Amino acid sequence: MVLIHIADLKVVFSTRSEKIRAVDTVDLTINEGETLGLIGESGCGKTVMGMAMMGLLPVNAGISGIIQYSGQDLITAPEPVIQQIRGREIAMISQNSAHTLNPVMKIGDQIAEPLLVHHLYSAEEAKKEVIRLLGALGFEDPIQAGGRYPHEFSGGMRERVLIALALICNPRVIIADEPTSGLDAQVKIQILHLIKEKVTGNRTLFLITHDLGTASFLCTRLAVMYAGEIVEIGPTKDVLSQPFHPYTQGLLASLPSAGLHTIPGVSPSPSSLPLGCRFSERCTAALERCRNEHPAMKEIGGTRQVRCFLYA
Repeated sequence: MVLIHIADLKVVFSTRSEKIRAVDTVDLTINEGETLGLIGESGCGKTVMGMAMMGLLPVNAGISGIIQYSGQDLITAPEPVIQQIRGREIAMISQNSAHTLNPVMKIGDQIAEPLLVHHLYSAEEAKKEVIRLLGALGFEDPIQAGGRYPHEFSGGMRERVLIALALICNPRVIIADEPTSGLDAQVKIQILHLIKEKVTGNRTLFLITHDLGTASFLCTRLAVMYAGEIVEIGPTKDVLSQPFHPYTQGLLASLPSAGLHTIPGVSPSPSSLPLGCRFSERCTAALERCRNEHPAMKEIGGTRQVRCFLYA
């Protein structure tokens, strides 16, 4: 069952001198209970997608299209409705604990706050639920941990706090934005296993990452993003074993296991996107039409989609 339906989504940031098309005509569906990964280079629009779904875009962002969650359009819904959904129905694991956690507020109080805001528990019940969740997330002394401040924890433990914040209201959807960014390899593995363990049953995970290893471990389906648009979608194992789009092929070739072959050139500026295929200037297989015509998404085999004239 489709839980989130995104259609013709555009996000444009207005500055004094230019308009930045961060997300440009994105169509995407997320099914209930699935784990979908959105991968791509930094600056391609991945995080903006997540912020748009959470209703957390800055004031200079113009948004249009449809983000429909369980029949409710999140773009046109009034703010009180969004506030009821945010945290309760759709929660986010942010990529930076330093920017997310309040440095002068004990973590137990921060984790309990959504329960109180959404009137799910009394203050005493919320405290007990926080202790239970911190214990389940690997804090040896959850009572003591709840009374400490963010700076008293390591990066890995602060990431566990962010996971606790996302899980505390038992949401249907979790958006994880680079959840292991900045962590060392051993802690990263622990956090990935923890996320995989906790995202079970009908809970839906939307993972935003540039890390193909993280995406392959957590996700059953992948969407590849380049210069503000989706260029390939398919089951994870198929996309990674037989990538269709030249950009996806380039991402896989740049992995250490493939010899670290970097993609030549740079991504186009979101303020001056090309008329044709946005990857054409970096693509070794580009045709003449690629520079003048913009390719549409084409369905292949029922489970795959690709935005490339090579499959027209």
